[in-house]
Amino acid sequence: MQKIEAVIQPSKLDAVKDALVEIGVDGMTILEARGHGRQKGHTEVYRGREYSVDLLPKVKLEIVVTDAMVDDAVNAIIAAARTGTIGDGKIFISKIDEAIRIRNDERGEIAL
Repeated sequence: MQKIEAVIQPSKLDAVKDALVEIGVDGMTILEARGHGRQKGHTEVYRGREYSVDLLPKVKLEIVVTDAMVDDAVNAIIAAARTGTIGDGKIFISKIDEAIRIRNDERGEIAL
């Protein structure tokens, strides 16, 4: 099993969710986040005063999939989230040793 964490633009959330559901991803956790990468934020003007927006709004998706589904899930996220501009986001993949369903103590891939 693998955990995929994707940090994407909020405007791309619905497209990414739909793409993941289409390939058979059953569950996901979605978190609102703020951060920046290479773009380092931007400056805006409000009521005549300029101020810096260092932390931009982002959305973080966390999904755990079987090893066989990792490539399909990553490709679905990339296809749905890519705009071709700075700030499209990042995907991180890590190994999951065990998954346990609390309700009935199912373990492993069946718990997903």
